Amino acid sequence: MAEPATATQAAAPAVALLKDELDIVIPTIRNLDFLEMWRPFFQPYHLIIVQDGDPSKTIKVPEGFDYELYNRNDINRILGPKASCISFKDSACRCFGYMVSKKKYIFTIDDDCFVAKDPSGKAINALEQHIKNLLSPSTPFFFNTLYDPFREGADFVRGYPFSLREGVPTAASHGLWLNIPDYDAPTQLVKPLEKNTRYVDAVLTIPKGTLFPMCGMNLAFNRELIGPAMYFGLMGDGQPIGRYDDMWAGWCTKVICDHLGLGVKTGLPYIFHSKASNPFVNLRKEYKGIYWQEEIIPFFQQAVLPKDCTTVPKCYIELAKQVKEKLSKVDPYFDKLADAMVTWIEAWDELNPIGPVPNGKAA
Repeated sequence: MAEPATATQAAAPAVALLKDELDIVIPTIRNLDFLEMWRPFFQPYHLIIVQDGDPSKTIKVPEGFDYELYNRNDINRILGPKASCISFKDSACRCFGYMVSKKKYIFTIDDDCFVAKDPSGKAINALEQHIKNLLSPSTPFFFNTLYDPFREGADFVRGYPFSLREGVPTAASHGLWLNIPDYDAPTQLVKPLEKNTRYVDAVLTIPKGTLFPMCGMNLAFNRELIGPAMYFGLMGDGQPIGRYDDMWAGWCTKVICDHLGLGVKTGLPYIFHSKASNPFVNLRKEYKGIYWQEEIIPFFQQAVLPKDCTTVPKCYIELAKQVKEKLSKVDPYFDKLADAMVTWIEAWDELNPIGPVPNGKAA
């Protein structure tokens, strides 16, 4: 379980589910040789590569992939002054890919993540499992003790209300990792050799009212349902914090999903995370977040959105307002972040205009 699948093990052609409805978004600073291992699973899909760091550096992509690549110069050209909301020198830049995509679904993965093997030794098609998660309902309002009742071989258990068995649309699918766990710097420092070898064959819906630490290295979501909430914040170069980008997006997304009656799943699929980042570098990026999160998390736990917030952009603008009102006292950074959240929605709306519907009213 501690070794990734080889390219040979992953060589069986995959069934390209949602081939024309899904984009794969990859943030990177290096050549994308890792795609060779994913070729059987990713090649049918369109890739959106967001190049972080020096835009003059050439990023090489293996032949045979359909992709578009954006660097910082492209981001500045496309967004103009609003490019300030996209992080620089941080993997949070990936959310630019979400904005420019025109597909219904997004899968995002880091370039140090490889194909994992299940306990039988079979290569795991992570994308296929994410798609299954997204296409099946979630059950956030009542916990099913057999976890996901929509998986083959499972169902709702005795005592589960029949009125809730239809479930709700799934907005996001959060996958996990073998080998290097997604630990914070203090945990990395005290457990430098720890590896995750435990494969848990389970998918569950995160209950309504429960937050979770979302990791962006193995994540899929329904862009049409929740896309504008998947803003990875202001992190990295010029900011006092890093490595909280995906968690910030996860907290915002979960609050909005709970408000709008949407679901979030976690568990399968697994990827093989190959590289542990430097814990001392991570600590420098995280240390304010470790302190701030003790106030950030209660803020999100207590956040209430008004009934007239019926769309994701409206919900997100309201969250930005509440961030400015309640978190700016923690640090002026949150005042800046709240403004960036509004700028993000403005930029999203510019690139994704809402078209007319048959009755002549805006959708």
